[in-house]
Amino acid sequence: MQIHPLSPARVADYLAFFDHRAFSDNPQWQSCYCNCLFADEAGKPWAAYSAEENRAAVAERIAQGVMHGFLAYTDGGVVGWLGAGPKESFPVFAHEPPGDRDGIGALTCFLVAPAARGQGIARALLRAALAGFRASGLSLAEAYPRPRALTAAALHYGPMSLFVAEGFALHAEEPDGSVIVRRAL
Repeated sequence: MQIHPLSPARVADYLAFFDHRAFSDNPQWQSCYCNCLFADEAGKPWAAYSAEENRAAVAERIAQGVMHGFLAYTDGGVVGWLGAGPKESFPVFAHEPPGDRDGIGALTCFLVAPAARGQGIARALLRAALAGFRASGLSLAEAYPRPRALTAAALHYGPMSLFVAEGFALHAEEPDGSVIVRRAL
């Protein structure tokens, strides 16, 4: 397995993963393309965005180098994705005070192809993201798992057990059942 940061040169790999593998066991989410954290919901509700709009928006963001994350590859191509970047780069967090965004790396979405699950891909993606955050000078990593999640789809923010095993600690509990966990870098 190899882990590579998302870059404009990898846009075709990213799109192919989302087009064919990422949601093969959860087709109702196939239209997301990980655009939900970037979509302008003030102008249009998230549910109204089409797959084509999400795909085009993400392709443009990747081409501009403003979408961050990591791709996991095996001989068969991309088998995993982790959305990860400076918290301040995600519009979904824009409502938070700057002190709650500055210097923090956000781990937003884990996707591992069904046939590749249970092989340590999520852990490898997480470790690559933490190393990337450190190299970027960020001081904290933050993630948003849902401890009561029962399905692979509901675990798209990452499993709580993974974060605990990698040294994260509870920072806050959210009304929707998710939690915020943090780890110093």
